[in-house]
Amino acid sequence: MDYFAGKVAVVTGGASGIGRALCEALARMRAASIAVADTDAAKAAQVAAGINSSGGRASSVVADVTDAGQVQALVDRTLAEHGRLDFMFNNAGIAILGEVRDISLEQWERVIAVDLWGVINGTLASYRAMIEQGSGHIVNTASLCGLIPIPMVIPYSTAKHAVVGLSTSLRLEAARFGVRVSVICPGLVNTGIFDAAALAGVKWDRRVLGVSPVRPVNADRCAYHILRGVRKNRPVITVPPRLSLLWSIYRVYPPLANPLLRKALGDIRRLCSGT
Repeated sequence: MDYFAGKVAVVTGGASGIGRALCEALARMRAASIAVADTDAAKAAQVAAGINSSGGRASSVVADVTDAGQVQALVDRTLAEHGRLDFMFNNAGIAILGEVRDISLEQWERVIAVDLWGVINGTLASYRAMIEQGSGHIVNTASLCGLIPIPMVIPYSTAKHAVVGLSTSLRLEAARFGVRVSVICPGLVNTGIFDAAALAGVKWDRRVLGVSPVRPVNADRCAYHILRGVRKNRPVITVPPRLSLLWSIYRVYPPLANPLLRKALGDIRRLCSGT
């Protein structure tokens, strides 16, 4: 994908999961520079070092996406070093598993701070810079949870629905300035996000991944589909692409999807019954 060759990219949440896979994929596509941004300094440095040792160009940056000042500093540093910012991947995210009745206000606030405000902060900082240069592509990570209702992860789903709305709406405004905006909506990806998720009144059981109607894909394959969609400037990038069928069914006639979602809820409740 020569579209990414020689380009400058920032990836938040770049130390692990989808973020790491994106950084490594961009390096293979000869991106000029990749900023691996994360709160985990050691892991971010490890990802950047691996890219550099393989002939790519990457740097690690410690940045908390919930802090608008840190995100602005990340963008400013990239502009100062490279003179432009071609891609901003607002990818950092966390999850909480449990039913709403068991989730505290503090847990809600934490998920919204990272999964929504983190995207807002990254979008605002990069959008201003891209307007000035007259080009750029903002790529925000949402989820299948942002397209259809998914129980047991409702704070996460709430944030991801908002990210979809932000991205698809901004895309219309941004076109006037030569700036592209896309939103990524993956299904299950083998990243360990749920292994690291906070729990509210439940235990995590990896067998959930086996009973889900959406089969997981690995992070490298996810990154491939994402970058393919970005190159084609798709507004909504479902991963894998076949998930667009489920989304279409839900949009056209939601009752068709409800039995599947109710079954998924029953399976999750059974496997993740209280600790």
